[in-house]
Amino acid sequence: MNTPLVSVIVPNYNYARALGLCLGSVRAQTYPHLELIVVDDCSTDDSVAVAESYGARVLRTPTNSGPAAARNLGAAQAQGEILFFLDSDVAAKPDAVANAVELLTADPEIGAICGNYDPVPLVRDSLLEEYRCLQQSYWLIADEGRIFTLYTALLAVPARVFAEIGPFNPRLRETENADYGMRLAQRYQIWLSPRVRGVHDHDADLGVLVRKVFTRTALHIPMYARKPEFPGGLSSGPRAWVSVAALLTVLTVALPVLFGLAFLVVPLAVLAACLAGDLPMYRFVRRERGVLFLGYFVAMHFFLNLVIAVAAISGVTAWLASGRFRGLYDRPEVATR
Repeated sequence: MNTPLVSVIVPNYNYARALGLCLGSVRAQTYPHLELIVVDDCSTDDSVAVAESYGARVLRTPTNSGPAAARNLGAAQAQGEILFFLDSDVAAKPDAVANAVELLTADPEIGAICGNYDPVPLVRDSLLEEYRCLQQSYWLIADEGRIFTLYTALLAVPARVFAEIGPFNPRLRETENADYGMRLAQRYQIWLSPRVRGVHDHDADLGVLVRKVFTRTALHIPMYARKPEFPGGLSSGPRAWVSVAALLTVLTVALPVLFGLAFLVVPLAVLAACLAGDLPMYRFVRRERGVLFLGYFVAMHFFLNLVIAVAAISGVTAWLASGRFRGLYDRPEVATR
């Protein structure tokens, strides 16, 4: 087997609690030819000490600039022929790097290999993490194969391809992966492979999760306006329509109070459509965790779909009102050095 040097690049900001598990998984890789780079984005916890204890080469961003800038800095300093980006809250399976190298070297038309997560979180300390892990795992399983977006938590890219496509856009602190995937897919194939796996420590705080979901949804609106067929938009399947149905359920729930019980059929019908849109996922959750957890999962998923719908409205409003917002995806930025 050809063994090019692989640079494992771990962007990190205040994730000391999972960073040791992440870096331990890198040291446990079966692939023999690695360099390990941790790019610390001005953490205020003991992340740097943790990284140094695992023998990582530690780089530091001059200011807190987000994961795109951190990945760019790591890529600019890496020596490897293949860049393997690994989020600091993900522990890679022992064969993840080896399998990614095999897949990339087998076909020069493949420009990126993305990985999937196990359906249980890395640190099992909240129901919210259990929900998010099952949701993410299900959607990634459904997407496995050739894709036209990018998942950066477990991502392998040949260094030559990264140099050709250019760096991540550091202005996009929540949607840099989608932007990069759109650019990369114009020249190369992107594959999501079940052979590249990890375990993800998802957010345990509801406020943090809501902020991330809201921001990412709103910031995708300029991209969908430019390219409506881009994965995840209204034209790409049931996901967005489920969020619309969740919002309509809430907006119509007062109809029977205002106009009589006969109008109860409206919110019930919309709610049924909302649930039906994700029925295969609910079956997956029931198989994995049982009926009791399914009830919590459905309630949390409905709530986050409401967040997505409101965020989309906010994003459309900003797109109509702000030329700067409309131009977010116009120009990729240079790497942070």
